[in-house]
Amino acid sequence: MFTREESIEFLREHNKEDMHIKHAFAVEAAMRWFAKENGEDENYWGLIGLMHDIDWEEFPSTETHPMKGGEMLREKGYPDDFVHAVLAHGWEYSGIKPETLCEKYLYTIDELTGFITAVALVRPSKSLQDLELKSVKKKWKDKAFARGVNREVIEKGSELLNIPLETLIEQTITALRPVEKEIGLGS
Repeated sequence: MFTREESIEFLREHNKEDMHIKHAFAVEAAMRWFAKENGEDENYWGLIGLMHDIDWEEFPSTETHPMKGGEMLREKGYPDDFVHAVLAHGWEYSGIKPETLCEKYLYTIDELTGFITAVALVRPSKSLQDLELKSVKKKWKDKAFARGVNREVIEKGSELLNIPLETLIEQTITALRPVEKEIGLGS
């Protein structure tokens, strides 16, 4: 299996935009946290989160993403279940439904980490340390806010996981707090 350093190097070969790298780090941190909470392999889940959008900059169309990413990872030598998880995070486009716990979390928190980050960025502190569920829920209702985030995917993921949306939001905030500097938040 590839190390985190090798994976970051591969990711950076295909992603130059700082915001995409920060998103990868956010999803990685959340996946690690959820793996630990569920007694799963934190490093493996984290790497899947890190690499899930490897193809996005080069193939930003739903016609090609995440399928090109799956091909890239397969060619590089990542395991089949790893590739399957990456494909399942784009269920609507790949046709691969998230089945494993890891896949269900990745599917859900990919969009959720983006939403939570967006909420933090409009706060005076630009921090997750003082971000509360009520602030996220208030922005959730404002359909003009972070309109690029697919709330339906998050809600469908919440159902797949059988975890209330509020709980997932709170847990994801907790998961992201330790890495807020790496993902461009905080002072």
